[in-house]
Amino acid sequence: MTMIQRIYIRKSFSFIYGTGFTVLELMMVLIIVGILATLGYSRYDEFIEKARVAETKTDIFALDVKINYFYNNHQSFPASLADIGGAPLDPWGNPYQYLNIQTTRGRGAVRKDHRLVPINSDYDLYSMGKDGRSASPLTARHSHDDIIRANDGDYIGLAKDY
Repeated sequence: MTMIQRIYIRKSFSFIYGTGFTVLELMMVLIIVGILATLGYSRYDEFIEKARVAETKTDIFALDVKINYFYNNHQSFPASLADIGGAPLDPWGNPYQYLNIQTTRGRGAVRKDHRLVPINSDYDLYSMGKDGRSASPLTARHSHDDIIRANDGDYIGLAKDY
């Protein structure tokens, strides 16, 4: 092998031997990438949750229309959501909750605001939200993430915002 060939080979592999990243530089890059990934994931999770709430509001509005259509045809509210053809599951995989207030005995099961006044006079329709649990008063901790129909349909949104 001639001297020129050796120099050419040495220059060809100089990227392996002569240059490169130190362990400290690689660790810094990994730390920065990890921080950015964590921030991105939390933003993505917030976006997905907002989309699920918006989808639930749309579903509740559509069910409200179906229930009112049933009322116009039968002069009474349905006994259950099965009477209007059923309802899809909410985005968290839970069934929508429906209660015909006019046929309910007592007021224990109806949804109530912070003054313990029923939020509807005709029927309650809501999703139990992300945690899948709910309580009658909206002030209960398990009810804060519920998506509710209130004021006889004038409000559809998060219980904590009502």
